[in-house]
Formats: sequence, structure tokens, C-alpha cells
Amino acid sequence: MTFTKTSQKFGQWADSRANTVYGLGFSSESHLSKFAEKFAEFKEAARLAKEKSQEKMELTSTPSQESATGDLQSPLTPKSINGTDDERVTADASQNSEPRAEPNAVPFPHSSTTISKHWEAELAALKGNNAKLTAALLESTANVKQWKQQLAAYQEEAERLHKRVTELECVSGQTTGIKTQKTELNQTIEELEAALKAKEEELEQLKAEVENAHQLQSQKDAVTQKLQETETRNLELEAQLAELEQRLESNQVEQESFRKSLRSLLELLDGKIFELTELRDSLAKLIEGGGS
Repeated sequence: MTFTKTSQKFGQWADSRANTVYGLGFSSESHLSKFAEKFAEFKEAARLAKEKSQEKMELTSTPSQESATGDLQSPLTPKSINGTDDERVTADASQNSEPRAEPNAVPFPHSSTTISKHWEAELAALKGNNAKLTAALLESTANVKQWKQQLAAYQEEAERLHKRVTELECVSGQTTGIKTQKTELNQTIEELEAALKAKEEELEQLKAEVENAHQLQSQKDAVTQKLQETETRNLELEAQLAELEQRLESNQVEQESFRKSLRSLLELLDGKIFELTELRDSLAKLIEGGGS
């Protein structure tokens, strides 16, 4: 279908499938031009949607008339209905000869609420991980103290055993029993050294976990700050929304008051015109009577 301007304030289009011609009048030429632009825009969107649906059917090799019809209608539904309603408001205003206020769009902060929920979820997860790491850190600290005490005891025991070996070597010389005891003592010392090395490795791991805990704390602080900034922005948007709603309500009240005043003035003007008409008729009758 093609929209055609038949005059400065009137346009029409024809539906060949229904054999019907539609016409629409406007209060001004600018409204007519705007409607024509929207008409062409939606027509192009419908054409692109139809081509897209045809490409999908060619790729899948399963053509479906219903899906093509749905793709054709989908881009026209939300925006075209709004545009048609706006033009209907304009057409009704032209017929009733009364001005109407166009609705004002007010943005709502949906995206801010979604971001706040996302950061709150991340903050809760970080708090849980922080609590677990804190408990593990406290337990590890207690274990480190115990391991240090055991290490000191092992070192004292090793020194005592070394002294004992030296004493035995000096006193009795190198006998088979002393060699066996020395071998056992050396094995015990090696086992103690291996245990000491394992404890040192565990201590290094605990230090790394503590460092990770500090990093998680820094991330938690950053997330908390971002959450506070988001909440502040959300409060600002809500305040702006309330102010805009108040302005809208005030404008509507002022427009309604202006309409009432205008109607009263028109009624008064009609009465005065009627009185002047009667006065004119009376003067005409007096002039005709005086002439006769």
C-alpha cells in the first residue's frame, strides 16, 4: 500500500486485497507529513521482515505461510499502533475543534534496579567466601602455633639425640649396637626434617590463602562502593520521576482550567452576540417604523 497526499490536510491509501480506500484528515500539514513518514517507515520494515522470513524459509527448506505472516506483523505492532493512535488523536481534534494535550513519556529506572540486584548477589557471595576464609585463617593460625611448638620440640629432641650420639661415640667407640642406634637416630632426624619441610610448605600455602583473603576483601569493598553509587543514582532517578509526575499533573490541571475558562468565555461571547443581534433587529424595526 502507498500513502498519497491528496491535499494539504488530507491523505488516503488503498488496500487492493480488500478493494477498500481509506482516507484520513489532519489539523495541520505537519501532522500529515509526519503520518506519511511513519507510514513509509513501517512499510519498509514490513518489507524487510518479509525478506528475512523468506531467507529463513530458503535456509530451512520448510516454508511456512504462518511464520511469514507473523514476521510480517511483528515489526508493525508496537510502534505503528502508537503512531496510529497519535494521528487518531489529531484527527479527532480536527473534528471537535478542541485542543488536546499530548501525553508525556516518563522514563522509569528499571535498569538501575537490575544492576542493584546483581551487585547485591555478588556482595552476598563475597561475604560468604570471606566468612569461610576468615574461619580457615583462624584455624590455620592456631595450627601454625601448634606446629611451631612441635617444631621447637623436634629441634630440641634432634639436638639431644646428636649429643647422645656424640657421647656414645666418645665413650664406647664404634660398635655394632652403636652403629644401629646411630642409624635409627639418623632416620629419626631425617623424618623430623621431612616433617619440618612439610610444615613449612603448609605455612606457605596459608600465607597465600591470607593474601587471597586480602584481595577478596578489596573486591568486596569495590563492590560495596559500586552498590552504594547505584543506590544513590536510583534515588536520584526516583526523585526526578516524582518531579516529572508532579509537573505533568500540574500541567494537566492548568490545561483543564484554561479549557473551562475558554468555554465560559465562548458562552459569554455567544450571549453578547445574541444580544447584539436582537438589538440590531430592534433598531432595524424602529428605523422601518420611523420611515413609514
